[in-house]
Amino acid sequence: MAMDASRRFPPPTRLALLALAVLGLAGEVCANAAAGELPAIASRQRTERKTFSDGEIVEGFFKTAFGAEYHLAGRVDRIRKFDAPVRVFTESDGRADRKAQLAKVVADIAARVRHLDIAMTENAEGANVRVKLVRDRDLYRTIAAFYGRDKAREIRTSLDPQCLSGFRKNEKFEIEHSDVILTIDNGDFTFLDCAYEELLQSLGPINDTASVPWTMFNDNVSMGYFDVYDQYILNVLYDPRIRPGMTVQEVKAVLPEVLADVRAWVKQVNRLGE
Repeated sequence: MAMDASRRFPPPTRLALLALAVLGLAGEVCANAAAGELPAIASRQRTERKTFSDGEIVEGFFKTAFGAEYHLAGRVDRIRKFDAPVRVFTESDGRADRKAQLAKVVADIAARVRHLDIAMTENAEGANVRVKLVRDRDLYRTIAAFYGRDKAREIRTSLDPQCLSGFRKNEKFEIEHSDVILTIDNGDFTFLDCAYEELLQSLGPINDTASVPWTMFNDNVSMGYFDVYDQYILNVLYDPRIRPGMTVQEVKAVLPEVLADVRAWVKQVNRLGE
């Protein structure tokens, strides 16, 4: 088993687990609906930086799409992503409002990542992303059910997370299944912040980095929505020319043309420059 973990201070802290062997303009409306016009999110959106150089985008992409912050075994020097439609099934612990918020988050991601086919499903057997919504008091019991008591104890001692995600990949570095655990009773901002980061990390960019200040995959950054910088990262990752199993050098060979197309898309979907 290999594991990636992220920790954030101040709360919400979160953990991203990667199990290698075991385990659009309508988007504008979706984002506002998911955020519920929360003041903490609205203020971040007003001051959000939306213009980045190619070098800044490339840096964030390589630092999050390759590597693993908390790594135990297995190779992490290749691109990891879904190569099939992503269907998200939610197991709820009594909070219908959280399930509805999560559906809006998924719709927002779908609207903003051009080549990613992601949607909710009511069919548990047909889902390849399972989101477990639990009360905070049940978090570690759920982690133990997913990963075993020893691993749950290690996670609690070292990171004390409020949410986590993990995925299983095959020998081609294609993600086959992801699990996400979110707590439902820590407030709207914490829920949305965790939901966006954990869902996005479960799609592939699992390595946290403290050296890129614009990404939600930084332990010191809280967003609560799908920011422009991370839209660049996910759109590069899910461009059809970026294949599972690619090395850094192979990605660099196609990146200039990919980045040009991604820039045009992100500009369009966010109405940048208008």
